[in-house]
Amino acid sequence: MNVRDTITTPLPVDTVHAEKALPCFVLKPDTARILEAEKADTLTLYYQEQFVSADSTCLTTYHSEREFASGIEGERVSYNTRSDDVIVGVILACFFASAYVLSRSKKFLIQQLKEFMAHRDRSSLFDTSTAADVRHLVVLGIQTCVLSGVCLFDYFSTDIPLLTEKINPHLLLAGYVGLCVSYLIFKWMIYAFIGWVFFDKKKTSIWLESYFTIIYYAGFTLFLYALFFIYFDLSLVYMTAISLLLIISAKILILYKWIKLFFNNVYGLLLLILYFCALEILPCFIAYEGLVQINNLLLIKF
Repeated sequence: MNVRDTITTPLPVDTVHAEKALPCFVLKPDTARILEAEKADTLTLYYQEQFVSADSTCLTTYHSEREFASGIEGERVSYNTRSDDVIVGVILACFFASAYVLSRSKKFLIQQLKEFMAHRDRSSLFDTSTAADVRHLVVLGIQTCVLSGVCLFDYFSTDIPLLTEKINPHLLLAGYVGLCVSYLIFKWMIYAFIGWVFFDKKKTSIWLESYFTIIYYAGFTLFLYALFFIYFDLSLVYMTAISLLLIISAKILILYKWIKLFFNNVYGLLLLILYFCALEILPCFIAYEGLVQINNLLLIKF
């Protein structure tokens, strides 16, 4: 062999030292081809996996694109009275209360209705009633207030959905029921005071019994009304129309009883209409406007 040839021939590169000189995270040709193929693929990786190259010191980690994608915020489910367990419990409690009272005092309730339709000069229906009948009538009066509060709650929660989002719905329901109880007690005190000032005790007693007869039977009507509107999901237009129909019917019955009890002459009729507007029509508008203002105040505060 020629000496010149031996000198000019380059020495072989030490492959071990060359590999050690490479950076640890430099990808080998096989790894680079795999990544280029995955970039060309339009499918997104939905998992995380590690690739170990021939060199044990090199490690490549694949990340799913979905892992870094921004999500979509979910929409909050709005409050619905049909799915509220408390509302269901209140409706069931009113049903059992009505069934119990009808099974125990049905004859007494029918007698009260007859006394309301046929005017008779007697001091009080409670003279012939028992203590159990009086307790049953109290239960019916409370039931009317509770169902009135449920109807008001359903109306305002449908009309103002933001109200149930900011305030606990059960607290709102309790507040409406409490306002209905207060309104009934207020009306009873006003009627008792007006009767004490302008009329004799017997007529005042008959009128109070007649008024509460309307309240007792209104409870049965409101039970069907609440079921119909809570579980059939009708619009506010139908709800308002039927509510006005029920209120007007009750006011007509009150005016009918007033005329039979207190009408003596034309001048008495004019005074009766004045009292009717002051004691029946005006308080309804004041109560409704007060509820609207209270709801607005709650929305502002909370």
